[in-house]
Amino acid sequence: MATLAAPVAAVRLAVRRALDRPLDADPAPPGPAPGRAAGRVLVACSGGADSLALAAAAVFVGPRRGVDVGLVTVDHGLQAGSARRAQDVADWARKAGFAPVEVATVEVGGRPGGPEAAARDARYEALVSAAHRHRAGTVLLGHTRDDQAETVLLALARGAGPHGLAGMPAVRRLDGIALCRPLLDVTRAQTRAACAALDLTPWDDPHNTDPSYARARVRSDLLPALVEALGPGVVGNLARTAALVAADTAALDALAADHLTAARDPAGGLRVAALAALPAALRGRVLHAWARELGAAPAALSHRHVEALDALITAWRGQGPTFLPGGIRVARHGGHLGAG
Repeated sequence: MATLAAPVAAVRLAVRRALDRPLDADPAPPGPAPGRAAGRVLVACSGGADSLALAAAAVFVGPRRGVDVGLVTVDHGLQAGSARRAQDVADWARKAGFAPVEVATVEVGGRPGGPEAAARDARYEALVSAAHRHRAGTVLLGHTRDDQAETVLLALARGAGPHGLAGMPAVRRLDGIALCRPLLDVTRAQTRAACAALDLTPWDDPHNTDPSYARARVRSDLLPALVEALGPGVVGNLARTAALVAADTAALDALAADHLTAARDPAGGLRVAALAALPAALRGRVLHAWARELGAAPAALSHRHVEALDALITAWRGQGPTFLPGGIRVARHGGHLGAG
């Protein structure tokens, strides 16, 4: 009997754990939850080593766990030959036993943010739409431990705070669909080795080595330099830091939600006295959550905006209103904060 290659076993084990895990045990925003990942899942597969290894593991493990496994490959239209590559991935998927299989073509141009953010937003919209269309509650994404370490470094560089340092969540819900990352404890080297062991030929996206992209520079220059200076454990340590910060952040966010409820006034504003009594870490989270409720776009809402709201509480000198993204006006009237 042939011995199963260790990298293949590692990826399959990660997928099995993800499929067996009760997804509603994970922190998530309010909304319909798919419960367990039973029934049908879709794999997001670009043809790169990470998503190809994930797909191969999912189509092996899924049927053995009573789960139908489909595949979606997204054509961003950003490179010559992208449609052909997407079709090649779809052809492989059909032969490998995935059903359904879909090529989703998206428009990236004209979206807000940089090219990386625009492509990501378009991709997630397409994946969620495909999941609804095919009645799948979960989409599996191929992000690895290395991707998580890169995300933490980029968050540090931006000064993103705890939510950024928490990295990518193992499970995130978007429009009722669970976006699940089973490979956050699997390395990029393992996914490449798994593909080699399974005689799969991954596609290497040239964007991953294009120095015009910040993540590509972190991948090719910064992270290798850190490994050389601090040792190979730095990648796992960065990913572990993200997991620890994520757990703390989830607990603080839950407390903040309770305090937001307690601070509300009958007019829809917030009582200053209730906010002033909170530690700064909790008060900032309460104000951030309230600003989002008022309609401030999360991507545009910065620490500067939250500090301005906080000044209406802790540094009140009769100053005028502060303005949040979208032109939202927040002012203090006596012992209350209100919008409008």
